[in-house]
Parts: sequence; C-alpha cells; structure tokens
Amino acid sequence: MACLVIALASCSDGGKRLYETAQFEEKQNNPEHAAELYEEIIEKYPESEFAAKARERLKDIKTR
Repeated sequence: MACLVIALASCSDGGKRLYETAQFEEKQNNPEHAAELYEEIIEKYPESEFAAKARERLKDIKTR
C-alpha cells in the first residue's frame, strides 16, 4: 500500500519533477536528454502547466 501512495504522489505533481530534471540537464549541456524529458512531460501531463513550459523549452532546444 505504501508503494501505491508514493507512486500516486509522484504522479500528482503534473510533471514538476521531470521539468526540474530537464532544466538541470539543459544546464549540464545535455539538450538531447532534456528534450526527451520535456517530451515525456507533454505525453504524460498534456494539460499541465509544465507541459506548456516543456513545449516552449522544446522549441528553444530545436532551434539551436
């Protein structure tokens, strides 16, 4: 039961943790991995505020 609670808690962040990790990857000069994470956010949380932010970041990454 505890695992289920933890799993649900991580799902309810709307992609915040993934977004933070993607930002870290960008700062570490790893845009390929950041883009993968942004795409994952968009896929898993399409209506979240982080999906909107991820879409913007993807545009920036792809235009470099």
